[in-house]
Amino acid sequence: MLVATAFVLMMTVPALALFYGGMSRSKSVLNMMMMSYVAAAIVGILYVAVGWSMGFGGDGTFFANPFELLWLDGVTTDAYIGVMFQMTFAIITAALISGAVADRLKFSAWVVFVPLWALFVYFPMAHMVFSCTDDSLICGRIGAQDYAGGTAVHINAGIAALVLVVLLGKRIGWPREQMRPHNLTLTMLGAGLLWMGWYGFNVGSIVFGDGYNDEQFFAETGRTFATTTLATMAAILGWLVVERLVHKKATSLGAASGIVAGLVAITPATGAVNLSGAVAIGAIAGAVCAWAVGLKYKLGYDDSLDVVGVHLVGGIIGTVLIGVFSTSDGAGGIDGLIYGGGFGPLADQALGVLVAVLYSGVITTVIALAIKYTMGLRLDEEDEVAGIDLAAHGESAYDLHSGSSGGGSVLAAATVPASAPAKSEGASA
Repeated sequence: MLVATAFVLMMTVPALALFYGGMSRSKSVLNMMMMSYVAAAIVGILYVAVGWSMGFGGDGTFFANPFELLWLDGVTTDAYIGVMFQMTFAIITAALISGAVADRLKFSAWVVFVPLWALFVYFPMAHMVFSCTDDSLICGRIGAQDYAGGTAVHINAGIAALVLVVLLGKRIGWPREQMRPHNLTLTMLGAGLLWMGWYGFNVGSIVFGDGYNDEQFFAETGRTFATTTLATMAAILGWLVVERLVHKKATSLGAASGIVAGLVAITPATGAVNLSGAVAIGAIAGAVCAWAVGLKYKLGYDDSLDVVGVHLVGGIIGTVLIGVFSTSDGAGGIDGLIYGGGFGPLADQALGVLVAVLYSGVITTVIALAIKYTMGLRLDEEDEVAGIDLAAHGESAYDLHSGSSGGGSVLAAATVPASAPAKSEGASA
């Protein structure tokens, strides 16, 4: 579990930071990466303070008593690794949202949004999905299966991302101007690290299953590792096929995005489906998500790095298709539609998706509107054009025009004599 927890933390820092950072423009790459790192710091501390208690402290339909296990009071130290494991889930869920709002969300607004969203959206959703008491809504009352977070993580983050991009509005120049990734090498590296870290995400979730004996434990470990791997491979191919048919090219960005789409879709289903089911879910997710990322141009919402098209759509696909492909020898013990289980499991999965969409959408909207009409959500137009790296952090990622090897930090800039010529802050995309 120490290894699994470290892997899941790696999914945010540095994997997601690299994946999103490479997809950003050069004038916003540092801000994009900073949003992941700061989310880790804020959510991690808040999770230990009240998040574990709200998620796993006891019964409750939406959340448990936040003060029952305040600062892990009453939690034995040998149980801390379980807390840390779940903490990493909370961290990456919040960080995922950041990709949708690249270039234009105030960094100060992000710092305020993250703890509020974690407190009122993620911690309750984690209780509804992962704390499977009779009272908890999604896994208890509804009975929807979600092995490692299709609803609590991906649909949750995807809906929050959609809410924010609608309230923020489009980037200046979008879609008239092409806003291409500035460094696909970073993105490919980040995607590979995400794939590696996802084994901690999915396989590590086995430990929180109830009543496993040793034989069942090792069987579920093998199943989860295999389904995670095969779904991801199938999703890469599904995405690239659609790209080739529609755009006549199979791109590296498509392969990286296919990796993430497959991982997202198999997350809720990984313990419930067999190997052929995993391949089917991965291939469907890769193909559909490749199509779905283009919806932003038709519908007019500026989802900068395709969080909606990959995480929301992929999360819905994986969660719903459990009702089709799950088998009774899987973790949930339920046969899906094609194995004679009828439409009941499919209806349960769809209802679980609907609850996640409505809860996250409504509460995120309230939080975002409160920030918008108090401190403001969006960067000033002048700062957005110049680049959020300079505006928010006083730095540029690439000092391309300077002969010096030093950094471009605010403190370093303050030491330059007033008579010295101004140093270029680097190129912008």
